Amino acid sequence: MNFSSPIKRLQTGAIFLFCVFITAVLGYRLSGWGWIDSIYMVVITVSTVGFAETREMDSSPALRLFTIFVILFGMTASAYTFGGFIQLLTEGEINRALNQRRTNQAIKQLKRHIIVCGFGRMGEVVCHELRQSNRSVVVIDRDKEMFDEATSQDYLAITGDATEEETLLEAGILDANCLVTVLPSDAENVFITLTARNLNPDIQILARGELASTEKKLLQAGANRVVLSTVIGAMRIASMITRPSIVELIEQVTGGNSLNVQIDHIDIMIDELQIPKDSSLVGKSVVECHIRNRHGLIVVAIKRHDNSRLLFNPDHKLIFQVLDIIIVMGSRENIQRFANEYEMIQDILH
Repeated sequence: MNFSSPIKRLQTGAIFLFCVFITAVLGYRLSGWGWIDSIYMVVITVSTVGFAETREMDSSPALRLFTIFVILFGMTASAYTFGGFIQLLTEGEINRALNQRRTNQAIKQLKRHIIVCGFGRMGEVVCHELRQSNRSVVVIDRDKEMFDEATSQDYLAITGDATEEETLLEAGILDANCLVTVLPSDAENVFITLTARNLNPDIQILARGELASTEKKLLQAGANRVVLSTVIGAMRIASMITRPSIVELIEQVTGGNSLNVQIDHIDIMIDELQIPKDSSLVGKSVVECHIRNRHGLIVVAIKRHDNSRLLFNPDHKLIFQVLDIIIVMGSRENIQRFANEYEMIQDILH
C-alpha cells in the first residue's frame, strides 16, 4: 500500500481515528460511564476542546493514564488524517500548475499549428479529424469539463476565454497557421475572429455561424471561410433525398460514417498537393505524367497559384506550373507515392 498517496493517507488516517474513537468509548464504558458520557469525553479529548471532565478521575489513576493515551493517539490520528486532506488539496493544485506549465512549454515549441476554440460536439470532431491528418492542435475552452475532456484525449488545451487576447497569445496565435472558432454563440465567434485577425493578420480563420446573417459579419471581422452548420445540415438532408448516390460517393471519399463506413477501412481519399519550384512535374502536362496509369489517381481539379479559381476536370494537355495545387483522388498509398516521386507539398499553407 502506498501510504504517501493523499487518498491512501486519508483512508488510513480515517480508519486509525475510527479505531481510536471506538476503543476510547469502550474503555470509558467499561469504567462504568454511560454511553453519552463516554462519547462526549472522547470527542472533547480528541478534539482538544477540553471543556471539563464529565466525571472526576482523581480516584482512578488508570483511567487518567488511559485518557492520556486517548489524547496522544487521537491527536496523532487527527493530525495524520488532516495532513492527508491538505496534501490532497495542495498536490491537486501543484499537479494542475505543473501540467499547465508543461502545456505552455509545448505550445511555445509549435509552429504552424491549429487553434480550435470550443471543444463541444463540433470542436471535438474537428480536433479528431485534424489529428488524423497529423496536424498539431491547441484547444481553448472556458468550460472546465470540456477542458478536462480535451486533456483526457491528450490534446494540448488551455482553459480560458478565447475572446481575450491573453488567451489567444497563450495558445500561440502568433505562430499558428489556422484558427477555428466553433462556439455555439455567433457573437463570440465574431469577437474571436476580430481579435485573432488583429493579433495575426496572416492567419487563416475558419468560423462557425448559426444564422445566415452572421456570415457577412464574420467575413467582415476577418474570417477566411464561414461554415453555416444549420444551412449545411439542411442541404445535406435535401441532397440525401434528391441525389442519394452522389451523397454516398462523397461520404465514402471523405470518410463519412452515416452509412457505417469508417475512414480507416476506406482505401480512397481526396487530397491536395502543391508543386514546389524544384519539382520535376513543372513544365509537364497532365497526360505526360501518366497520373492515372502509373499512380492510379484521378486529377479532380487544379488551382493555379495566380488564380483563385479551380479548374475542374482539367484538360490532359494542361501544363503544370510552379505552386499549382493539384486535387487528386485515389488510395492513400498511391497519393503518398505520387507526392514522394515529385516532391510535392502536402501540408499547404493557404
